[in-house]
Amino acid sequence: MPYGYNGKILRINLSTGAAIIEQPDDKFFRTYLGGRGIISYYLTKEVEEDIDPLGEENKLIIAASVLTGAPIPGLGRHSVGAKSPLTELYGESEAGGFFGVEMKKAGFEAIIIEGKAASPCYLFVKDGKVQINSAEQLWGKEVADVDEQLKLQHEDKKLGTMIIGKGGENKVLFAGIAADVTHYHGRAGMGAVMGSKNLKAIAVRGTGSLEFANKAKLLEISKWFAQNFKDNSDNYNQNRVGTSLYYFGANEAGSLPTRNFKNGHFDELNFTVDEMHEKLKVKTDGCFACPVRCKQVFKGGEYNIDERYGGPEYETLGAFGSSCGVNSMDAPSKCHELCNKFGLDTVSCGITIAFAIECYENGLISTDDTGGLQLNWGCEEEIIKLVELIANREGFGDVLAQGSRQAAEIIGKGAEKFAMHVKGQEFPLAEPRAKFGVGLAFAVSPTGADHLQHEHDGAFDPKLTGYSHAADDPDYFMRGVFPIGLYKPVPSLSLGPEKVKLFTYLQHFWSMFMCIDLCIFIVQPVRTLKITHLVEIVKAVTGWDYTMWEMMKTGERATTLARVFNLKHGLLPKDDTLPDRMFEELEGGVLSGNKLNKDEFEEAVRLYYEMMGWDKETGIPTKGKLYELDLGWAYSEVAR
Repeated sequence: MPYGYNGKILRINLSTGAAIIEQPDDKFFRTYLGGRGIISYYLTKEVEEDIDPLGEENKLIIAASVLTGAPIPGLGRHSVGAKSPLTELYGESEAGGFFGVEMKKAGFEAIIIEGKAASPCYLFVKDGKVQINSAEQLWGKEVADVDEQLKLQHEDKKLGTMIIGKGGENKVLFAGIAADVTHYHGRAGMGAVMGSKNLKAIAVRGTGSLEFANKAKLLEISKWFAQNFKDNSDNYNQNRVGTSLYYFGANEAGSLPTRNFKNGHFDELNFTVDEMHEKLKVKTDGCFACPVRCKQVFKGGEYNIDERYGGPEYETLGAFGSSCGVNSMDAPSKCHELCNKFGLDTVSCGITIAFAIECYENGLISTDDTGGLQLNWGCEEEIIKLVELIANREGFGDVLAQGSRQAAEIIGKGAEKFAMHVKGQEFPLAEPRAKFGVGLAFAVSPTGADHLQHEHDGAFDPKLTGYSHAADDPDYFMRGVFPIGLYKPVPSLSLGPEKVKLFTYLQHFWSMFMCIDLCIFIVQPVRTLKITHLVEIVKAVTGWDYTMWEMMKTGERATTLARVFNLKHGLLPKDDTLPDRMFEELEGGVLSGNKLNKDEFEEAVRLYYEMMGWDKETGIPTKGKLYELDLGWAYSEVAR
């Protein structure tokens, strides 16, 4: 057996009950590593373009990586992928916790789930074996209750679990999957795909251990991180208050999405991060082998928050707070709990509700449409009610359960101008008119609008508010990315060739994170672990004589494969764009008046195509680029 991984992929057909184990060779794992690499490979090869994302022909793939389970902070993650019901294109979402490590210890790098069970079921995978068990008694139950019942039933508190709630059962297009209850595969509707297969849960347990080529080196790096991470301001604050501090920092910087991305500053915000944590926080939680422990656990408050579902991240605070005009620490935290209980993506759910509020404010819908709900900015009681209606697909919730793009088509009357999405996936809580590279990332992301495509612009622009500590040192963050060939800072409000190059290299780099399932909150340029540590980690885990070149090529290969999948499934160059609002002036805050220039933006997209080795006009990867990436087999998919 190779070091660090098992070399085995479990394939299960729920229609027939068949389960087989496949063993690709070592070169396959060195080429794709795991996560996005494995998912994009199998989806592109095996999922045909005319299939229904919620039909039994779709495949749900859970993948860890060759590094998952190494005793290094950030390597406890795993990925889930399928054809997305929200975008009808490539879908993928990552989560932390412990599930990925248990899956590896149980003997598998990935699980490919095909077909559809005749009745509700769950998978139990332990030490190389799998059972398909009835989930009739679990169907309809909320996430934490299912987790508790599975652990009781199998008499094992260490079970790793992936569970859907009512959102997935009812095939809400942005339903997510809970990993170990408080970690979430939120984006791209993976919970709806799981629900469409009558699959309520996956429970995994491994009693074995992983062998590493040089465990002493891994422990040395882990010890170094533990000794140094609190000297990094970002990791220190994540340890203290999670990502919620970003909410207040973005407001100060004029880049906090407010009232459905119309404004960049939430004037009504009148509480602090410390006040919020003093009132609601009960403890801090974390992921496998990570001392940062950035997960905050909230309880109580005005809405009696259930602590079993953790606490809200920045994205959730923004989606249900400023974006909906809600000045409250309690209501967004309650929405977080409900989304986790019912299995909904907090980002798409909150932004879709913000879309509905703006439609209501502009007279496109009325109480006749909403079932009597008056959807004004700041209507926290109504927003909380809508979350439940969406999960159950009841009343107006059934319209919003289809996401903002399809809801806009149903409402009509020009509602599409208020739908903040790319390719059907709602904007995360980053403002493209404050960070032009983020706008480019949203537009060309293979999964639709996504903030996890690259490090945000501010890290490379010392003049941006919020990074003033680097103002006297233009290389403060740049030194972290010198090893991948990035040397010069680029202004946040730039879309020139230098910014496109910066984004393209960083997208390769972050795509590689998705292949090795590494947490972005661990590594330079902004956080603690050095980029050069990553090569050392691969060598210490696998024993391979590995290089940074291979790592970057793995990221580029995975992004390109996801592009091939999207082209195969109908993507056109016109889909690599942003809503018209992004080309209009931002209102409020210190960045008031900022906007993207549409001509410059479209030229940046074409230049990105060229840098990727894709046709400048069509965005189709060239034959030369595909063969250069060892993807010659995929050429037939784009040459139709």
